[in-house]
Amino acid sequence: MRALTLRSFDGPEALHVTDVTEPDARDRVLIEVHAAGVGFADLLLTHGRYQARPALPFIPGMEVTGVVRAAPEGSGFERGTRVSAFCGVGGGFAELAAAAPAFTFPIPGSLDFADAAGLVVNYQAAYLALERRARLRRDETVLVQGAGGGLGVATVQVARALRGRVLAVTSTAAKRAAAREAGADEVVAPDEGWPEQVRQWTHGRGVDVAVDPVGGDRFDHTLRVLAPEGRLVVVGFTSGRIPQLTVNRLLLRNVDVRGAGWREFVTEVDPGFPRVAAAALGDMVEQGTITPVASARYPLEQGAHALRDLAERRSTGRAVLTVRPQPAP
Repeated sequence: MRALTLRSFDGPEALHVTDVTEPDARDRVLIEVHAAGVGFADLLLTHGRYQARPALPFIPGMEVTGVVRAAPEGSGFERGTRVSAFCGVGGGFAELAAAAPAFTFPIPGSLDFADAAGLVVNYQAAYLALERRARLRRDETVLVQGAGGGLGVATVQVARALRGRVLAVTSTAAKRAAAREAGADEVVAPDEGWPEQVRQWTHGRGVDVAVDPVGGDRFDHTLRVLAPEGRLVVVGFTSGRIPQLTVNRLLLRNVDVRGAGWREFVTEVDPGFPRVAAAALGDMVEQGTITPVASARYPLEQGAHALRDLAERRSTGRAVLTVRPQPAP
């Protein structure tokens, strides 16, 4: 089968399309991949900077959508079922991938494969951050940093589906348009005095919940615009700087800082969470309160290009590799 293989930890340029042996599925679901999500973790993997460092040569790609070719008895999946799946640390940038039944889910509704390629990692991460970690309540205000990327757009949509009011912060005009399209009530640029705009938008009170995948200086300012008993949920550090927390700030307004690492949560804390989240998100898709969209689609051969666009902040929304022609649902 064809796969996009990493030969050295030298970034996206070290990726090449090669012929490799098909995966040994054993007790996993074997999936004919139609689309694979491209995320920041995949970019880190190509540089050897992710928390896991697989042996080379290695096939990146954590999330896929496609059609079941084979499944273990009792898994609940049959040949031909349309599914989305989390493959683990890698293996998704290929014509065939294997995933554990617990991390494989039917694609809801009539979503095409490319659009569904963010439902597991991005949308479940957003649901974890907002529903489980932040305990978002109806009509609470939500600040979403990095709101024009794949995770940011998912967070805006899920926050709106949970009946929150959303202020989005994101950089380019295209990303601000994506955040508005996702349902943000207000969208601001990071260089336009966004903390003051947050205070004006909340009439000086601050936001109830903030979701931050950026880190760096953005985290420092976000902490200052939390309302009393506000919750700041950390989901990543795309700025490259992991911020340091001066904990006396937590006392001044009685606020919380919480982590939301989806992979760590579902493997170490609550293995049942993916099923709960998938059911909730499926309902949201059916009700039309979230609409996953693959904003940037690249053929498998252009995987390095997709990751470079991500690294250089050119990507808007969810980037996806299309591995096979997209059949009608």
